[in-house]
Order: sequence, then structure tokens, then C-alpha cells
Amino acid sequence: MSRQLITTHGSYIEPSQSGLTHHLKQAEAEGFWLDITDPDAEDYEILAKVFGFHHLTIEDIEHKQQRPKLEEYSGYSFMVVFSAEWIRDKIAFLEHFIYLGRHYVVTVHDRKTASLEALREHIKADPSATQEQAAYLTYMVIDALVDDSFPLLERLDETIDQLQDDIIEKADPAMLATIYSLKHDVAELRRFLANQRDLFQRLITHSLDLHSSDMTVYWRDVQDHILRQYETVDSLRDLLTGAMDVYLSTVSNRLNVTMKTLTIIASLFLPLSFLTGFYGMNFAFLTGVMEPPYWTFAIGVGTMLGSLAVQVILFRRRGWL
Repeated sequence: MSRQLITTHGSYIEPSQSGLTHHLKQAEAEGFWLDITDPDAEDYEILAKVFGFHHLTIEDIEHKQQRPKLEEYSGYSFMVVFSAEWIRDKIAFLEHFIYLGRHYVVTVHDRKTASLEALREHIKADPSATQEQAAYLTYMVIDALVDDSFPLLERLDETIDQLQDDIIEKADPAMLATIYSLKHDVAELRRFLANQRDLFQRLITHSLDLHSSDMTVYWRDVQDHILRQYETVDSLRDLLTGAMDVYLSTVSNRLNVTMKTLTIIASLFLPLSFLTGFYGMNFAFLTGVMEPPYWTFAIGVGTMLGSLAVQVILFRRRGWL
């Protein structure tokens, strides 16, 4: 639980309720970014009483499980944006609730986000990065959240490539479960990105009223990043489908090789079974040649070996061996 406030002039503090009231009055002179992590009752009270945010937006933060969206209220807008991280070989989604004012931006989320932490340190070290504009500070925050997905997509691409290599080397049933899990996560990520793509299309238009027209080009830049991520996710989904096909083909080929081997072994034993049965029959006319002297036993063994040799030669000519 923490509150971090940065102004366009570089302040970096954990404000109290009275301090936030002061900064809000001075927002037109120096815009600010308030970041709230793991909000509690006091934070909800600040959002409601100090900023005057609508109670429906606060209920969304409390209940969570929202979808990416952009809602317009008097004097500000309310956004829900998702970022994605790679945690324990799975994709984890984190909701970010963002209030966009003309001279401030407020972000609320459950746990620390590395990209926002890095952005705070960057602004702290170089306050001029904000260009002393609240609107540009808002762009920096949202751009950091959106760009958070690029490392995830790169990691996911590498994981799928490695998975395909492992499948070709040795297909294992556990890999099938991994493919299904990744397909579910990628489908979920694609759904969020599709909604955020539409969200930023609306923001490009809405920013003309909320911010100056100069900010439109920055929102287009963010939307371009979203579109690139969306296209990458589509490609990854195709790669996972390909990995599934590779797995099924590999398992099928391995089964075919096994069945081929067993069939050849069974085929080789067919004449042996016939000859041993033939020589074992109790008909003197047919088997007298196998009676003493015992060297005639070699005739039976030679016949069996000859039949095996004929089969092996025939199988090789047919390409079965």
C-alpha cells in the first residue's frame, strides 16, 4: 500500500490527503501523476472526496474483473488498461485503473509494476523528460504500461520456438498440456489487446477535448504499439497451432514407425512358425527327412534361415527396411 506523486517539476513524495488537495489546486500550474498501489479505504476516500471521482468508477476499482474501457465523465475520463507479465512460465494480467484529467493523471493497481517504477525513477532523475506538460506526463505513463507487453511477447515467441524444437526432438504428453495452456493465455491476451485497440482509437478522438491537439500524435504512437502487439499475438497464435500440428504429426510418425517395426518382426516370424509347425507334424511321409541321422536337423534350420534371408532381401527391395 503506497501513494507516489510526481509533478512535472520533478517532486517525488508520498502525499497526505491535505497535500493532495494542495497539489490539485496547483495542478494547472504544475500537472502531476499520482500512483496508488494496493488501495485501502483511505485511498478510496481520497478518490471520492479530494478528486470527486464518480462512485461507479471507485466500485470498479474495488470489485475489479473489468474489461478494457474508456468512460467519459465531467472534467475527466476513466480508463481500464491491462498489462501482461511473464510469471512462472505463465502470462499474468494486471488491471490498471487510470483517471485522466486535463492537468493530472491518477493510476490505481493492486501490485507494483516494474515499468511504472522505472518511469518514476527516470522522471526523478530527469524532470525535464515530462516537458513540463501534464498531458505529456499522462502519455508517458500510458505508454509505459502499453510497452510492458513487448518483453512478454518476445519471451512467448522464444518459448514457442523452444517448444517446437523439443517436440521435434522428442514429443512428450506434457508438451500438449503446455500448448493448450499457452493457447488459452494467448487467446486471452488477444482479447484484451483487441479491446485496448478500440479504446485508444476512442482516446485519439477524445483527447482533442481533454488535451491539446498536439497530443493526438502521441496517442497515435501508443495505438501503433497496440496494433503491433495485436499482430504479434495473431502470429503467436498461428505458431501455437503449428506447434500442435507438429506434435500430432510427430506422435503419429512415431506410432507409424513402431507399428512398422512390429509388423516386420511379425512378418519375419510367420515362415518360422509355419516351418516349425510343418516339421513338427506327426506324418512320417512329410517329416521323414528330419529323422536320424541327426545332421538332417541342419536342413530344417537352413530352411528357416533361408526363408528369413529371402524376406529380408524382399523387404529391402520394397523399401520397407
